[in-house]
Amino acid sequence: MLQTLRQAARASSAAPCALAGPSRVARVRRPRARASSSTTLASSSSTRPLTVLGLESSADDACAAVVTSDRRILSSVVRKQHHINAQFGGIQPREAHEAHIRTMPGVIAEALDTAGVRMADVDAVAYTRGPGMFGCLSVGVNSARAIAAASGVPAVGVHHMQAHALTVLLTEESPPAFPFLTLLVSGGHSILVLAERLGSYRILLDTLDNAVGQTIDKVARLLRLPHSHAAGLGPVLERYAAAPPLPPYDAAPLEPATLPLGRERAGEAALSFSGLYPDFLVRSLYPDIDGSAPPEAMQREVARVFQTGSFDHLAAKIRLVMRRLETPVNGLVVSGGVGSNLALRERLRTMLDEVGDTPVPLYYPPVSLCTDNAAMIAWVGILRLEAGLRREPLDLEIRKQWSLEDLYDDVPASCYEP
Repeated sequence: MLQTLRQAARASSAAPCALAGPSRVARVRRPRARASSSTTLASSSSTRPLTVLGLESSADDACAAVVTSDRRILSSVVRKQHHINAQFGGIQPREAHEAHIRTMPGVIAEALDTAGVRMADVDAVAYTRGPGMFGCLSVGVNSARAIAAASGVPAVGVHHMQAHALTVLLTEESPPAFPFLTLLVSGGHSILVLAERLGSYRILLDTLDNAVGQTIDKVARLLRLPHSHAAGLGPVLERYAAAPPLPPYDAAPLEPATLPLGRERAGEAALSFSGLYPDFLVRSLYPDIDGSAPPEAMQREVARVFQTGSFDHLAAKIRLVMRRLETPVNGLVVSGGVGSNLALRERLRTMLDEVGDTPVPLYYPPVSLCTDNAAMIAWVGILRLEAGLRREPLDLEIRKQWSLEDLYDDVPASCYEP
């Protein structure tokens, strides 16, 4: 009898990860109600795709999704907290944690219902194990492990940034082959990573201070841009930056921002965005900024100058690294919330056309999958299972700080196929 995924999960109560049985991840399926799910994964007769439930709650989005190993997203539910963030001027960890506790059960139920599956149809539960806010992470982690334990399926922890990096392997018709570069830009991260293979990543660029998305939010608040309950402050600032200039800036635009790490540090492979924060500029143009919003003409112009400077800085540092890189790469993947910014995509395309004689392809997920979502978590869970993971212990620590260069280094070797 083939060792099944359910049997592997139940064995965790007897031993940390020591399993007997064949080397393939497989399970014997119970009869199903849906004809489309009647085939089995086992190699004895026929095969069927893995179906994985994914959960994500590393920051302020509560997410659940159902994804199959033949790259179908059956559902992807995201419950955002922009209305809560607007009350506090950004993410407030305790409020975000409590909101996840209230909303995650309904998000999971909606994902299963939309996908048309029951837990009996699910082969594993993947969840974000880190990095992120500990309280927020704990909601997804505990939900996933409880569901897995009750259902007898494996629970698979996933690195949040690895999931962003590999989303294009799910969404692209012709995804890049390893090795490729990934730019992960969000409110919490600004890193350039060399994805060498599924489980190996090398950080080539990191920020010395704030992440670009965090700085964008701060500038939007400084300019008193209106909050949006449908999107974060990033898309709001993007809209203002892209709008036509108004008088007097249509005739006399502001000087370009001075790029960080210039002159003596121009050759340093690092990012810095705190120096682009235009506090002095804004106060010199509009001294009453603490008491009221500046004119829209100034909001548009400062947003444009800041955004252009930030993206020029990113492009310059990526160009620097790529020219030094000895490993040929098969593309640049842009992901994370800031990765949906159209001006950034255009700036990077221009930069890639200038780097070398051979054009470097630029990839990015659909906008809905650039920001946090659980489809990417389920997908990496699938990749880990297909790569030989049988299951993981249910008591692995939540890793609120977790480098991509230290992937799954605390998972016992016995949890993998020999």
